Amino acid sequence: KGKKINDLFDVLDPLMDFNPAFIDVTYHPEEMVYKRRADGLIEEAPLRKRPGTVGISAAIKYKYNVETVPHIVCVGFTKEETEDALFSLYYQGIDNVMVLKGDSKNSLNIDKLNQHKYASGLVEQVYNMNKGSFLHEETINEMETDFCIGVAGYPEKHFEAPNLNTDLKWLKNKVELGADYIVTQMFFDNKKYFQFVDKCRKAGITVPIIPGLKPLDAKHQLKSIPSRFYVDLPDDLVREVEKCKTSADVKKVGEEWCILQSRELKEAGVPSLHYYTMSKSDSVVKIANAVL
Repeated sequence: KGKKINDLFDVLDPLMDFNPAFIDVTYHPEEMVYKRRADGLIEEAPLRKRPGTVGISAAIKYKYNVETVPHIVCVGFTKEETEDALFSLYYQGIDNVMVLKGDSKNSLNIDKLNQHKYASGLVEQVYNMNKGSFLHEETINEMETDFCIGVAGYPEKHFEAPNLNTDLKWLKNKVELGADYIVTQMFFDNKKYFQFVDKCRKAGITVPIIPGLKPLDAKHQLKSIPSRFYVDLPDDLVREVEKCKTSADVKKVGEEWCILQSRELKEAGVPSLHYYTMSKSDSVVKIANAVL
């Protein structure tokens, strides 16, 4: 987000001191509105334009010499548009992707024709490209892709799944289709992560599972995070945030909680720690300094 790419660089500059293993970049379709005309037809109009993730990922990679992991989503993109984006990424030396279903943001919940309905189909498309198989047999291409494929995991289950066991079945399916690693949804209780990893291993999922963490920085997140991301907040954390008188107090509590989470996870030997910065890096800088 931001009006110019320098806004993004200002966020990333302080993080480079920590030599991050990777930086992932969200991928959103244009936000569209759909209006029904008097003749019954539907008219599409862009609500908000967004800069292209392909270009942003390349700019980050070559400015900082760091691996970038763009998100590739189902919603809002045809299979052909996805194939074009993957070609563009690989041409620019970007060979890691995070494959997600994505959230529908249009007012009538209209999907594009010929788009993947679930992330599993998107994983399969990327994997097939790695094997030299493209959407159309007529396609002639001399570029052999070798994408490393990441997918999302939900320690507290995806909100659409009836239960965690069903959710794990579909997660295992994505791994069997070619996913190389898993990054979890944010969580605030490490026990949820450890239990999730244990269940994954018992289900036969052996790929690395990277924990996703986010420091709280505003009191309203006590409501917005559970309602938007479907995760629980521990009682101790909620009580401490409710005691806070200022935004600075909330931020301090969030950072201290995330530091404790990070240290415990690091001691447990997790593959890496993934922080959801939400385009703000100051808290993550403090946390990383305390954890390293």
